[in-house]
Amino acid sequence: MLFFEDLWQMLWFEGFQDQTRLLSESIVRTVSESMGNSSCSVSELELCRDDSAALNFKLIAIASILTSGVLGIAIPLFGRHRRFLKTDGNLFVATKAFAAGVILATAFVHMLPDGSKALSDPCLPEFPWSKFPFSGFFAMMASLLTLLVDFVGTQYYERKQGQIRLKEETNRVGSGLDSGLEAGILPAADSNVKVFGEEDGGGMHIVGMHAHAAQHRHSHPQGKDACDGHVTLHDHGHGHSHGLDGDDDESGVRHVVVSQILELGIVSHSVIIGLSLGVSHSPCTIRPLIAALSFHQFFEGFALGGCISQAQFNTLSTSLMAVFFAATTPVGIAIGTAISSTYNPNSTGALVAEGILDSLSAGILVYMALVDLIAADFLSKRMSCNFRLQIVSYCTLFLGAGLMSLLALWA
Repeated sequence: MLFFEDLWQMLWFEGFQDQTRLLSESIVRTVSESMGNSSCSVSELELCRDDSAALNFKLIAIASILTSGVLGIAIPLFGRHRRFLKTDGNLFVATKAFAAGVILATAFVHMLPDGSKALSDPCLPEFPWSKFPFSGFFAMMASLLTLLVDFVGTQYYERKQGQIRLKEETNRVGSGLDSGLEAGILPAADSNVKVFGEEDGGGMHIVGMHAHAAQHRHSHPQGKDACDGHVTLHDHGHGHSHGLDGDDDESGVRHVVVSQILELGIVSHSVIIGLSLGVSHSPCTIRPLIAALSFHQFFEGFALGGCISQAQFNTLSTSLMAVFFAATTPVGIAIGTAISSTYNPNSTGALVAEGILDSLSAGILVYMALVDLIAADFLSKRMSCNFRLQIVSYCTLFLGAGLMSLLALWA
């Protein structure tokens, strides 16, 4: 009722314009207070502000992070042709486990808390940002969407590989028949000699191979014999090691999908951390970030480079993915530096964008680290057959996660 009384007085008493002006100022002030407070415009670290020193540190950060990223992604790409650094060696598996720990800690200890902090900042309106845990929700949805993309991408590349194999098999069989007919040899009339799985493109998956063994009353080697690599020979004359060809094809497809999704997750949060460093005017903020970002950029690059190497992309695709990864954070720093005079990191739009992207990146990296890096290696036949490799890999995994988590004390 007080509002209507004030409105009545404005309409029927003198000073209508003054009352209107006061009312509009009151509305603007109320909206401004709901969108933020006085602490939104001035950061605590502004006491350490030094533009010239900050610019020097940004140039050092660009050089350091670029070098670390290039080295990290180049080692597995060039080392795959060296015996000491090849991607199927034990050293690479252990180092990849360390990198997986770094990525997992980056998601849980750095990205997700940063996203939660941004989305619960007092500068944001109380509704809806303080009424719901948006950071965890966005991270969960990103993990589920990554699972969907992982599944759809794997199905797509498996179908594509199957079509290629079918075409190659058709050409090979066709050329074989032609040469046989020229030599006067007729094809056998019995179609039962066709190997199980060839009727749908020659894709011999693990399930198909087990069915093949059951059809011929064979038993596959189990336990220690499986680790020793024993091969079963068939009585009807054809011998092969079960599951190898299908496993190679499937693992190749998995590495193609994993490398692309992992790069998407890494690049999306690299943009945010690059911009955040670039817009900062405080050497107190930038100095610890240089070491922390260089460290995790190196091992993220190593994990990504290993996946790219195992996927066996062509030279152009490999180069583009490597350059895109290595340049993203430095370019983000350069862009942040260019807009630092006009960009307000405490504005509503900046906080919402940073919080959402950090949370999404955390969800992607959690899924990739746990499912496609850690589970894929630690639940593999190779790891289960090598107890020493298990111990070393677990130690490096926890070491990587611990060291990356420890960096949260400074950055």
